[in-house]
Amino acid sequence: MKRIGVLTSGGDAPGMNAAIRAVVRAGIYRGIEVYGIYHGYKGLITGNIKKLEVSDVGDIVQRGGTILYTARCEEFKTEEGRAIAIEQLKKFGIEGLVVIGGDGSFMGGVKLTQLGFPTIGIPGTIDNDIPETDFTLGFDTALNTIIDAIDKIRDTATSHERRFIIEVMGRGCGDLALWSGLADGAESILIPEKTEDIDQICDRLSRGLERGKRHNIIIVAEGVGSADEIAKKIKEKNNMDTRVTVLGHVQRGGSPSAFDRILGSRMGSKAVELLLAGEKGKMIAIQNNHIVAHDILDLLTKKHDFNESLFQLAKELSI
Repeated sequence: MKRIGVLTSGGDAPGMNAAIRAVVRAGIYRGIEVYGIYHGYKGLITGNIKKLEVSDVGDIVQRGGTILYTARCEEFKTEEGRAIAIEQLKKFGIEGLVVIGGDGSFMGGVKLTQLGFPTIGIPGTIDNDIPETDFTLGFDTALNTIIDAIDKIRDTATSHERRFIIEVMGRGCGDLALWSGLADGAESILIPEKTEDIDQICDRLSRGLERGKRHNIIIVAEGVGSADEIAKKIKEKNNMDTRVTVLGHVQRGGSPSAFDRILGSRMGSKAVELLLAGEKGKMIAIQNNHIVAHDILDLLTKKHDFNESLFQLAKELSI
């Protein structure tokens, strides 16, 4: 294998640039050429592809987002679109591909592998919703962004003796809400994996008020529902005023943490190693601080493991 490509797809995540840098430099170190594919699968179809040198990925390890950009591509979901993508890869002489993204991006990689084109995936998503890996690229940075915001909100919650509801990302996976809620001592954490009756939340608020607690933090994963709706229900049941903060896309941005920079570097290097070893259809993962690889098709049939013990700990400590 003399030439490989790398692309980023789906939502951006801090640490993607570290992974891109690692793929490029690990490839060049091993004597192969590396091509950057811009705007994800859309750029693959249109041929927006450029050979990357060592200097092209200099000074990017500390930057959030992705220098290769990302875009949705409905055309790639069709057989015709994938056929065009394969022709573009052949045109540039690219023999293997590294895809950095989430499960949707990996499905695209599986399709290419099934067409005989070796693809390796790197899990890049702040939601931490990919199975068989302890962490996904970008989760740690997003988590610390959320914690920093909650710390600031708690200051004003304390000063004004108010209850704040903070909505964080996580449609199908509540890890951002769970981990940030535990780290910041939230009184209630609402996540898709666990249903909690609004009456339970209101009872907890009332008990806290009875023992002199004048402020509260409630963390809500967006997959549970709107923080505004929850605030209205609390007002109806307890006649308690709340303030709502929706953190939104600020969670995706920012300079990646040391953990995500190192994780991206380790995963990027491993991806190159696997391609050169003739592997295909694999996803890089971290388990017990070891970089490993799993079959992507197997992963797509599984769900991310919910950390029940962490959720229970958060409940015990929020009494």
